[in-house]
Amino acid sequence: MAIVESNENWTEERILETETRLLQGIFGCRTSEAVEAAITYGKFLSTVGITPENCPVFLRILEIENHWVIDALIGERDPFLLLSPVQPNKHILKRIFGMLTRWHKGGIYSKSLSTILGVLQSVYSSPKDGYRIYPLTIADLNALGKHLDKKTGQDDPGNRVILEVLDKIADLESPGVPEMEGVAIHAGAIRNAFFDNRKNMEDVIPPVLLVTIEDRVEISPREIRVSGEKKAAAASTADEEKPDKDAAKPAARGKK
Repeated sequence: MAIVESNENWTEERILETETRLLQGIFGCRTSEAVEAAITYGKFLSTVGITPENCPVFLRILEIENHWVIDALIGERDPFLLLSPVQPNKHILKRIFGMLTRWHKGGIYSKSLSTILGVLQSVYSSPKDGYRIYPLTIADLNALGKHLDKKTGQDDPGNRVILEVLDKIADLESPGVPEMEGVAIHAGAIRNAFFDNRKNMEDVIPPVLLVTIEDRVEISPREIRVSGEKKAAAASTADEEKPDKDAAKPAARGKK
């Protein structure tokens, strides 16, 4: 067995870099072991609760596209209220719109979307105050609007909140501030496209943003994976051991 020589030139900075690199490997969730570690980390954060100090870490966990990890972080809480203990700021909203931009339509876990929409619903309940915290752009509205699904209608919980946020933003008025006026007009246009059966969402949102992901791909923890493999193996064994019904039948007697 080879012995790795220790490095005597360790510094606090190098140790911190190593810790960060290992933690990023966990957050990457590229292996079942990493997923399990992220689940445990999410459970730990859930017991600690969100604070202004650890909020960036909560956001980083939310960015992980693995529902087992998100479930561990949220626990029994209402996803809409997960981030409510922390006062929203520009950094939080920038990260949130970054998630909406990166995730494909249909490729976001429902609880992750609910958590994000809970923040946006709160921030833009007073659209001018929300705009002061984080000045929206047309790109931000497209990132939000692309997650609307006309097929499920306005009664769908996600659709309902997105439409409500767009409705609030559409009421923004500020003569002499063309950026704000443009945002308000575009928010109204997205909302109208959803309700107007003669229009498609592609009429107001770039089609490239509306590419839908039907099935999310994520790596499962080992327990789930092994359980699935055992079930598949058991089913295969049962099929192999199943008696041949035709062979078990007595041979038909010839007619006398």
